[in-house]
Amino acid sequence: MKKLVTIVTVLAVCSIAFGQEFSQTGIDNIRAVKQDVSNPYVRGNSLWIGTNLLEEADNFYQLSYWHPFTQKDILLLDALTWTYEGPMGIHGTSQQFYPGKVSAYGIGVGYQRFHWKKAFTTVKAISFLQQFYDETDTKLQQGYQLNLQLTAGYRIELLWKRVFVEPGYSLRYWPINTNFPESFEQVERGERNYKIEPSLNFGIRF
Repeated sequence: MKKLVTIVTVLAVCSIAFGQEFSQTGIDNIRAVKQDVSNPYVRGNSLWIGTNLLEEADNFYQLSYWHPFTQKDILLLDALTWTYEGPMGIHGTSQQFYPGKVSAYGIGVGYQRFHWKKAFTTVKAISFLQQFYDETDTKLQQGYQLNLQLTAGYRIELLWKRVFVEPGYSLRYWPINTNFPESFEQVERGERNYKIEPSLNFGIRF
């Protein structure tokens, strides 16, 4: 009987101690997550907007919004616009141009996942309304493009994690690209509907 009482007492003490340790560990984990996402709203952009300073600029503008909902998972929303004058998937050394230009206005949604330290992958889908203009800047018609992106990169954090930059590489693929004017379509024929290119984004946490 005394042995039974002793065993029960020991088990009870161990259970209480383990429970306290487990509870404290759980609280510490919760605090860590809260601390990491205590200022979850992040405004971002692409450093490619700097190309607007060039003489032959594409009028590229982008505003992004990040919302971390765990330490490794982030929801992304994008609004962007740009103008291009030739096929996006052109390859080789020759350059072809449309008899005019395309102005695109897009809204996108994406998901970013951190895998090891600050290495990440991002998947994103952007819907573009495209407006076609001829060489006299007269609007011809409108079209639609679905642009899918897969990016792999690494986040570099600065200024107490308030500012970061994300260099990486992106695979862009547009399976839907509709309602091109015939003169534009003639230039577009035979070109790829995907492109691999470097990416460089930055963000500010507030």
